[in-house]
Amino acid sequence: MSSSLDQRRPPLPGPRTSSGPGHGGPTSARRSARRIRDGLAGAGFLAPAVFLVSALLLLPFATTVYRSFFDDRRVSGFAGLDNYALFLNDPVLTRSIQNTLMWVVGTVALPLVLGLAIAVLTQGAGWSRVARLVVVLPYALSGSAVAVVWNFVLNTDGAANQVLKAFGMDSFAQGWLLEWPGNTLVMIIANTWQSAGVAVILFLVGLQTVPPETLEAASLDGAAGWRKFWFVVLPQLRTVSVIVVGTSLVNGLKSFDLIWVLTQGGPGRQSETLAVAMYQETFLALHPGAGAAVAVVLTTIVLFTSWLYLRRQLTPKGT
Repeated sequence: MSSSLDQRRPPLPGPRTSSGPGHGGPTSARRSARRIRDGLAGAGFLAPAVFLVSALLLLPFATTVYRSFFDDRRVSGFAGLDNYALFLNDPVLTRSIQNTLMWVVGTVALPLVLGLAIAVLTQGAGWSRVARLVVVLPYALSGSAVAVVWNFVLNTDGAANQVLKAFGMDSFAQGWLLEWPGNTLVMIIANTWQSAGVAVILFLVGLQTVPPETLEAASLDGAAGWRKFWFVVLPQLRTVSVIVVGTSLVNGLKSFDLIWVLTQGGPGRQSETLAVAMYQETFLALHPGAGAAVAVVLTTIVLFTSWLYLRRQLTPKGT
């Protein structure tokens, strides 16, 4: 009798295990809770930085964009794209774009080439410390101090003209800061004199990270001199080059203090860049709407060119 009852009784369910489908068990729940806690902790650490960036960068930029669509009357009226149309109609702003492009090319190419050349030539040399100090020292100066030094060199009675006259080359003496585009070119040289120091430092650090085994293997394969540098050393400096070009690009686009002290954008606003034009329109011409439009255009150019360059340089080859 008992055996027949045992046969009809359904089997008791066994203990549940976490291996069955659809059952996470207590271990899975603990992992989910831990992930949530970690996410909340990370959000808590990031919240102050996000707040500061929003308050100090994003909010002012949004306000500037909003202001660029209004005219300059005390009771502001909506102006649409009129302030942006000045870039097509105002020859001063058109020239400022041209000067900005000149600054970008000059302040990127010259520090990159000179910084790399000086770093390679002074690496391991006995007089390298003195040479590096001479090159790096101007970087510690402010843009205004650099402008004062170069004003002493470039003004009509300055050191450059005095040296030329001393060697009988009076015909080459000129007002270096009085004519465009010569004044823009000499200011780019002055900026390079200041900014090349940081490029030298970065390239020296990059050269020290090149593995000696790589150089030895290249020598065993017959590479030497220029060929060894071009095919072995230079590819190892790609990351450093990205940093140098990126910082030089941004600094060139927003250059202001050196230009303002040397020429104030003159003569006749011929040497203005977008940064100087923004100051002129906002604070001197009292056109805050136009100044805001210049600021928006300048910021857009800085962000777009930086993104384009970094995207191209940091994308792995073959992708």
